[in-house]
Formats: sequence, C-alpha cells, structure tokens
Amino acid sequence: MKKLFTGGHYKIFLVRMLFVFALFTLTRILFFIFNKGHFNEIVFTDFIYILLAGLRFDTSAIIAFYSVFIIQSIIPFHLKHRNFYQIILLIIYTITTAIAMAGNLLDCAYFRYTFSRTTSDIFNVLGLGSDFSILFTQYLKDFWYIFLIWIFLTILSVLFFLKTKVVEVKIQSLQNIFSAYIKELFIFIILIAICIVGIRGGFQLRPITIMTAGQYTSAKNVALVLNTPFIIMKTIDKHGVKNNKYFNDIDLNKIYSPIHNYYKKNCTCKKNNIVIIVLESFSKEYIGELNKNLDNGNYKGYTPFLDSLIKQSLYFPNAYANGKRSIESIPSIFAGIPSLINDAYITSMYSGNNIMSLASTLHNLGYSSAFFHGGTNGTMGFDVFAKLAGFDNYYGRSEYNNEKDYDGKWGIYDEEFLQFIANKLDAYSQPFIAGVFTLSSHHPYKIPEKYLSKFPEGKLSIFKSILYTDFALKKFFEKISKKSWFDSTLFIITADHTSESEFPQYQTQSGIYAIPLLFYKHNSNIKGENKNIVQQTDIMPSILDYMNYNKNFIAFGESVFDTSDVHFAINYINETYQFFYKNYIYIFDIKKDLLMKNDLLKKQTTIAKEIENRLKAVIQSYSQRLIKNDMYVSN
Repeated sequence: MKKLFTGGHYKIFLVRMLFVFALFTLTRILFFIFNKGHFNEIVFTDFIYILLAGLRFDTSAIIAFYSVFIIQSIIPFHLKHRNFYQIILLIIYTITTAIAMAGNLLDCAYFRYTFSRTTSDIFNVLGLGSDFSILFTQYLKDFWYIFLIWIFLTILSVLFFLKTKVVEVKIQSLQNIFSAYIKELFIFIILIAICIVGIRGGFQLRPITIMTAGQYTSAKNVALVLNTPFIIMKTIDKHGVKNNKYFNDIDLNKIYSPIHNYYKKNCTCKKNNIVIIVLESFSKEYIGELNKNLDNGNYKGYTPFLDSLIKQSLYFPNAYANGKRSIESIPSIFAGIPSLINDAYITSMYSGNNIMSLASTLHNLGYSSAFFHGGTNGTMGFDVFAKLAGFDNYYGRSEYNNEKDYDGKWGIYDEEFLQFIANKLDAYSQPFIAGVFTLSSHHPYKIPEKYLSKFPEGKLSIFKSILYTDFALKKFFEKISKKSWFDSTLFIITADHTSESEFPQYQTQSGIYAIPLLFYKHNSNIKGENKNIVQQTDIMPSILDYMNYNKNFIAFGESVFDTSDVHFAINYINETYQFFYKNYIYIFDIKKDLLMKNDLLKKQTTIAKEIENRLKAVIQSYSQRLIKNDMYVSN
C-alpha cells in the first residue's frame, strides 16, 4: 500500500493527531448542519470564529481521550517502528476514534431534544431500566445516516493510519544509541508538558470548563463551541454540588427562603383529590389556545381537547420547565426540587436525601397516593423516586400486565393506559393524589396502527403523536367525568419538557423551556389567565396553598395563587443558570424581545442587582440544603 506520509515517529505522530483534529472539526460542522435551525442567527464569519475557538476545547478533549495512544507513540522506546507495535497503536487509535466520534455524532441528532451536549449523566441514565437496548435500536433506525457516518469516519481513520509509516532510523554505535535515548527522553518530557498545558486549555490559572465556551459566543451557541467528549470529561466527576455562599444566613433568608406556610386563619383545609398529569414532550408551541398570534393568527395547534379544557381552567402563558429531560421534571413537579446540578437529582448523590413531596406531605392528612407511568418498570428511576417520595403504589408496564397494548418501543399506549388509570383510581379511598406521566409523544412517536390514518402528518414527526395523546386525554376525561370523585378533584396538567420546535420564538433561551400549565376543577371558579412567570416547582406550593395546608414545607417555587410574592423560574443548562424574573431572563426582556437580541439590563443597574441577588440566594439555599440533607421541615 502506497503511503501518503512517511518519516520519523514524531512526524508521523503529529500527522495522525492532526487528522483527529480534522475529524473533530468535521463533526462540529455536521453538528451545525443537523441543528442549523437552532443556530440560525450565526453568519459565516461567526461560524469560522466558533470553529477556531472550538479547537481549544478539542485540544483538551483529544489529549484526554487519546492519552494512551499519545503516551504509547512518544514514549522513549526504540522499537516503535516495528510492525507489531504499529498494530497495537492502530488498535488503540481506532477504538479511541470510534468512541470520540460516537459521542460527537450522537449529539448531531440528540441535541434537538435537549438543546445541550450529552453529559456523563448518560451513564447513570443507561443504568436505569431496561429501555436502553430498545431505544438505541430505534435511534439507529430513525437516524441510520448518523450510524453510517460513524462507520465511515471510523473506517476512514483506519485507512489514514495505514497510509502513514514510521521510518526506522538506524543507529550504528552504542554511544549513538545512548545519545538518541537521552534526546527522546527530553522530547518525551517536553511533549508531556505540552499535553498538560493543552488538556488545561492554556496557561491560565484554572483549567478551562464548560462555562469557558461562553467567552466566545452567546449562551445559545455554547454547544457549538464545545464537543461531546469534552463535556463528558468535564462532568464525569461532578458528583456533588458546590457549597455556594454569597450571603450570611440572615441576609439569605431575607432575600429568599424555600420554606413556605400558606395557612390562612378561619379557612378550612380542602381535602380535594389531586391528579397531576405530566404530558411527555408537550411544548407550549404545540397548543393552539396558547399561541393565538402564531402564523399571523392562523395557527391551530395540535391539541383540540386541551384547547377546550384551557378555556375552562386557570392557565399560565408564561410557564417554564425547570429542565430539559423527563428525569429532571419529576422531582420538580412532585417535590419542588429542580435539578440545578450536572446530574439529574434522581441519579445524583443526593437522591437518597430526606425530602418533602406532595405524596408524603398529604399522607399526613389521610391521602392515599399512586404514581402511573406506562413505561417499562425502572425507566429513568421513576419507580424508585416514587417510593422515596412517599407514593403508596407505582403502576407501570408490569402492573398493566397486557402486552398487546405495548408499543414495542417505549411502553403502553396512552389511550389504553389512561383508561387503566381511570379504573384504578375508582378503587382508591378518597382523598387521593395521583401522578400521571404519559409517554406516546416520546420519540419514536409511535401511535396505534388503528389511528395511523386518523391523525394527519405535520411538519415535525412529533405532531402526529401529540394529536394522539390529546385524543387519549379526551377519552380519559370523558370516562372520569362520570365518576363520583370527578367534581371533587383538582387536575393539574403540564409537560415534563419541550421538544422539537417549528417557530423561532420557541428556539430562544426562554422558548426552549416554555410549557403548558393549567389548573382545572369542574364547576369551580378556578378559571382565567394568569400572566405571572411560573415554573414546575410552583406546582407543589400551589396545591398546598389551595388546600390551606397549615404546616411548613420546603419547595423551590411559589404558589401561583400567591399575589404577594414576586414569581420567578429557574433552570440550568451547560453549567449556566437561567433566571426568569420580572419579565427578564438574564439580560433579556422576554416580553418585548421575543428573539432575544437586545441586552436591556445594561442600563438597568438596580433591577440587574436585584435579579443577581435573588438568583444567588436561590442557588445558595439549594446547594446548602442538598449538602446538609436539609430539604425537610419537622412540624
């Protein structure tokens, strides 16, 4: 085989590593192409700058991931040119390249669902439940072209390696051998020093982090500067939360405290049934009633039943998810605990902490409780969390026990499982609280064959499954509306997170978190529009406020019924906190600047300081209570 490059082992080592840099740059370009809709504001010159900036993070990741290959290539060892040694290097080089390319290419498709690069938390998620093999197979089916690109790049790296050859340098005398060894040892030490600098990202005091990428672009484009191996490398040891201390305890509690008590004298406790329905991947964007101005007022959405229910409910057009993954939403909704760390709370080292959830809190008032999710038992640790949160029972695919309604990929179809829930709730003594988590609108968006022609295709593949789940929800309400417990039940309907987006307003830093939230109680005065900023962690305090619960509890949210407090929403992505407060998100006016192009807080120093202090107080309280296992109040 004719060689493209021949020379000494240092020259060939450099050529091989430059090829790796080229592969990282290529996958960054592919990442941009596959997710261009998210990065639609980037012009050519900005993109070239991002490619150059990305080399700093590529260098760090490449040195770390290829460390075994690098050491084996430069170690002072005279037989490096031998065929057996080069075969060993080829194996190491190929395996390392295959793993690195798999990470970068994975996010070419997966980024559209999370809007962030994959972190080391993926290893925790893979260990939860038995869905991985099924979902991975579906991923390969839907994104087969990504798999083919991965195979092509892996083979290309093998071919390139074989096109390089280390030429043997013959040394005649023992003295020359010794001199050559000393020279190689010196070069080895120099190269190791260079690698140390490279893996740190430069000579600065501290090594580069994920947040360093923010120096080169806006928060929205940070993922483009980074690469997935770097993210995994930087998050793999993130097992704890930093003990942030911005204020002393007295000042902290003046600015913010997660301890609540909404008891009102002369008001009796309302022991209504509570049903919280969490709709998988239901972005606010998909709901016509919440987007009357979209598409020049012609937008109809994909949720005709929800549209009709919203008109009879108290709803919130400015509601936000606390995270971008299902595993992050459950603690937020049912326990008022957002995931403000790299690991999801459920998989973090704090998941065994003593917490106050709706189930455990209402248990003291005589409530029975159940959590329903039609997925395979163990999925994302929902069953374990439900138990830790104090739910009496968990119902999943195993408890449903009828595989003819299994979609073959993710779990039991929504229509059948919601009917199952309606029947199960009949057997519960009142009052009860139920958590319901749908799943059919989860990728791969599979719906029953009998409905394939009922629901039209939309611009995005998720739209058909949104129509189906909305239909299943309608059938559920039709059935339970005839139950004796229906009129005495408060329903809360929201989403776990957002998903794919069609309109630019929902591709901004606020839009990617915009979800529906509504409170519905039949024949009640809980109706109308509330324009306050609200979040998933507001659900628990809102329910306890509505009930006139008379004891203290902890939740990192506020009651939506509380008119005396200033509402906020918080989320966390790429080691960056986003804080929605008084119509601002960071430095952006979310009412007047839908595409977030103007920094309006530069001249608003007073409100900017207020936002900063409020955010720091929330972070400090959250981190300290996690560390101290102080998420529980004894009454």
